[in-house]
Amino acid sequence: MRARQALKEPLLHFLLLGAALFLLFAWLNRGALEAPDEVIVDRATIESLTTQFERVWRRPPTAAEMRGLVDSWIREEILYREGVALGLDINDSVVRRRIAQKMMFIGDGVVPSEPSEAELEAWLRANADDYRIEPVFSFEQVYFDPGRHGDNLDDRLQELLTELGQSPGKPEGDATLLPERLRSARAGEVARTFGADFAETLASLPVGEWQGPVRSGYGLHLVRLEEVVPDRQPALEEVRAAIERDWSAAQVEILGEAFYQSMRERYTVRISADLPAGSGTAASSNRR
Repeated sequence: MRARQALKEPLLHFLLLGAALFLLFAWLNRGALEAPDEVIVDRATIESLTTQFERVWRRPPTAAEMRGLVDSWIREEILYREGVALGLDINDSVVRRRIAQKMMFIGDGVVPSEPSEAELEAWLRANADDYRIEPVFSFEQVYFDPGRHGDNLDDRLQELLTELGQSPGKPEGDATLLPERLRSARAGEVARTFGADFAETLASLPVGEWQGPVRSGYGLHLVRLEEVVPDRQPALEEVRAAIERDWSAAQVEILGEAFYQSMRERYTVRISADLPAGSGTAASSNRR
C-alpha cells in the first residue's frame, strides 16, 4: 500500500522525469562529448534562434539574417567553451547566478496534480479572509471644505443635521469633483475614492438618514446611506478560479522547495565566518 502511495507522489514523478531528461540530453549530445572541439548547430538550435528572432521582430528572419544568427551563436558557443576551459566561470557571480536560476526554473516547472474538491474546500477554509467578499454600499454625500468655513464648521453641520431631521431634503455643500452618489460600490472602491477612514465609518452608519460629519482625506461630509450589502464568505463556486490558481501556485512552491531539499541533503555546509545577530542561520550545517 505504501509503495502504491509513493508511486503517486508528484515529487517522485518529477525526479524520474528529471533523470530521464538528463539521460536524454546526454544521449543527444554524445557526439559533442566525444568531440569537444566540434560545434554542432542542430535543428533545435535553429528553431530556438528563429523563435527568439520572431518574438522580437514579429516576423521570420530572412536567409541573410538567419546566417547572421547562426554565426553569432557559433561565436558565442566557441567563446563560452574557451572561457570554461580557462576556468573563467569559476567564482563568477553572474555565471553562478544564471546557473542557479536555471535550476530554479527546473524546480518551478513541476506541474502539480489537479486539486480535489476536498482540497479546494480545505484551502478556502484555511484562507477564508483572502476570499471574503467585501461589503457593498449605495450612498450619497455632500462635501464641506474646512478651509472655507473656519472653526465653526462642526457646529454648522450639526445645525444642518437637526434641520434635516425636521424637514427631510438634501443639504447644500461646497463644490467638489468627488461623486455625489455611489451605487453598489465595494468597500475597496469607496476607500480608494474617499479614503480608508471614510469607508470604515460608512460601515457603521444607519441606513436612510443623513449622518455626519464623516471625515475623508478631502474634508468633511454629510452622508446618507441608502443600502448596505454586508460582507460575506463566498461559496467555493464563486471563487473557484482564484482558489485553483492560488492552490496550484502554493503546490509549485512546495514541490520546488522539496526539489531543493532533495539536493540540499547531499551537501555538508560549513559557515566559518561569524554571521550578524538575528540572521536566523546556524553557524554550521551538516546534512547528508
